[in-house]
Amino acid sequence: MTNSTLPTTNEDWGFFGTAAGFTDADKAWEIAFPAIAKVTMGSAEGVRDFLDSSHGRHFADDVHNGIHAGLTLEVAIDAAITRWMGWKIDRTTARDHGIPKGLPYLTGFVGLYEIMADAE
Repeated sequence: MTNSTLPTTNEDWGFFGTAAGFTDADKAWEIAFPAIAKVTMGSAEGVRDFLDSSHGRHFADDVHNGIHAGLTLEVAIDAAITRWMGWKIDRTTARDHGIPKGLPYLTGFVGLYEIMADAE
């Protein structure tokens, strides 16, 4: 795992673009990126590509729900990470995406995007 935070390559969509609709997207990125990297032990490229994806947009929606419920940005990000780490990859998702069944959802998708980045 690398500790560097890479900038988004998708300012309009994904996590960054979605976060810009409800908070300071730069601040949200700076909080979410290292926190996700730490918990998943994913590469910087895997975390960035996850956050830039449609899955990152859904993660941002989860953060937004936390803020709407009265949480601070940092606490909402931590809550979303905890929730996504609590969900497990099921048989259908494993089959559709090639992620091993039973992995935490967040770890599985960061890993998927890491593998895809390595393959490029």
